[in-house]
Amino acid sequence: MTEAIADLEPRVRRIVTRWDHDPTGLVQILREVQEEFGYLPPPAAVEIARLLRIPYSRVTGVASFYSFMALQPRGAYRVLFSDNITDRMAGNERLLEALCHRLWVEPGKVSEDGLVSVGRTSCTGLCDQGPALLVNGIALPALTDERVQNIGELILARVPVADWPAEFFVVHDNVRRADVMLAHGLKPGDPIRAALQRGTQGWSERAANERSWREAYVGAAQGPIATLEEVKRSNLRGRGGAGFTTGIKWEACRHATGLERYVVCNADEGEPGTFKDRVLLTSHADLLFDGMTVAAYAIGASRGFLYLRGEYRYLLEQVESVLERRREANLLGAGICGQPGFDFDIRVHVGAGSYVCGEESALIESLEGKRGVPRNRPPYPVTNGYKQQPTIVNNVETLCAAALIAVHGGDWYRGLGTLKSSGTKILSVAGDVARPGLYEYPFGVTIRQVLDDCGAVNTQAVQVSGPSGMCIDATEFGRRIAFEDLPTAGAFTVFDASRDMFEVARNYAHFFAHESCGFCTPCRVGTSMLVAAMDKIHAGNGTQHELREMNRLNRVLLMSAHCGLGHTACNPILDTLKRFRPAYERKLRSLEFTPSFDVDGALGRARQMTGRDDAGAHLEEQK
Repeated sequence: MTEAIADLEPRVRRIVTRWDHDPTGLVQILREVQEEFGYLPPPAAVEIARLLRIPYSRVTGVASFYSFMALQPRGAYRVLFSDNITDRMAGNERLLEALCHRLWVEPGKVSEDGLVSVGRTSCTGLCDQGPALLVNGIALPALTDERVQNIGELILARVPVADWPAEFFVVHDNVRRADVMLAHGLKPGDPIRAALQRGTQGWSERAANERSWREAYVGAAQGPIATLEEVKRSNLRGRGGAGFTTGIKWEACRHATGLERYVVCNADEGEPGTFKDRVLLTSHADLLFDGMTVAAYAIGASRGFLYLRGEYRYLLEQVESVLERRREANLLGAGICGQPGFDFDIRVHVGAGSYVCGEESALIESLEGKRGVPRNRPPYPVTNGYKQQPTIVNNVETLCAAALIAVHGGDWYRGLGTLKSSGTKILSVAGDVARPGLYEYPFGVTIRQVLDDCGAVNTQAVQVSGPSGMCIDATEFGRRIAFEDLPTAGAFTVFDASRDMFEVARNYAHFFAHESCGFCTPCRVGTSMLVAAMDKIHAGNGTQHELREMNRLNRVLLMSAHCGLGHTACNPILDTLKRFRPAYERKLRSLEFTPSFDVDGALGRARQMTGRDDAGAHLEEQK
């Protein structure tokens, strides 16, 4: 034991030193220590606390918050099957059982020899090519019976994951329809150079005519403002679903008081059914980083963060290589593109399995090395964000759009889409379709057009924007994807007439209960009660009481939950109840109320012990 600890200490110290002994890097330190040892040994947590000079309870408290962190050994191979509804539809449960049978391990447990654990996780962002799993954090899509058997054999033979067949890990982009973003054709740095040129155009001529260095200085100062005005003119709205005007957010951050400003890219797309950011990060990372740099230029930021969701950990090395290439090309670092004083760099922060960190204030808490619990607002991140400094948080698609606007201008972008929804939207189409993948349309496209393009047949429902969004039926397929009609973060999940919409809603209910951060009682308890009610109906013991109770829970969560997770947890249930009520009623034991607990039956043992079986000893007869 002593030798193990002696070996552990220098390895932990090396990781902590790489993060400058900064407590804000705690999540990353814990992640790297876990990658070093396979889990987080208690002595390692003690050493981390000592080196960072923080309480041991904070270290373990943060580690216990994130589902991808393990305080106990999880085996040399940690296999996590994606449990999204589309993976269920594709047969993931049958494949999970087959792998567990081959490895002689129970789901959610570690094998007796400590070799492997097999479990479930939420959506892995591979809905267009499921069923999928993660093995030691690496994505493995397109599972088949044969492939699962091969995985079992490789694990039993203790073959390192790095030596598994390369074709197991091929993830396709599946871009089915490209528009201005997915077919942008820009070179790395074009948006930055366009922003710099727009800022100085006209001002340098004026300075030369007046022969005034002061005018040249003033002109240079107008560059960021000119970029900001173009973004405002474009009417670009956030692509995360809420749709807040991007230019207004940037302007508020620019004018906020602070010692330093930050640009944060939210690449934590945890909404089940969404995978567009995965493709943008894989094939259009330069466009994203151009957009972040343009944002930094507009607001006066010198530091940026890419918050990469834990399920995309396998993209880290690729993303880091793009960042390094950009530094060498003078597109990051000091004096970007030769512009004195334009200093900006980006650091990648990898999440560790927490859906709620997609909420911007929870994401900032995680960036600061804390549990990802959403903050009370106001104040908002634009004034009190990372380290309480002015911070903008935009998602991947929004920042890519900003890069396009820097090149083509706000008027060009506003000419796309609808009057209230400018630009294009990328939809992650999955489910019962012939051609799953990414479809980019100008805002205003109808649901029916998307269904026709992706080859959907006999469709009964579409879940727009994931479980927190809206489920619509065939009578509404004429509606449009737009902020003024059906806003969406990008998920577009299709269900044909063979699907049980009750089971779809039940899967989403389990998702919300699993992902609740537990901070507030209404959400922690309310989502568990929703699951209990849905499971009771599934088991054939439900009544109208459960249906009424779920409506009541929705009112409680809307009024008292701490963040959006609790506010939207009932959405898939209420939408399917409204549009597909027979799917629920067919499963009810009775359309009348039946108590979920039989009090009189529970007294049977007492009657037997006392030798009484008269009317007075029975609750019902006494009534």
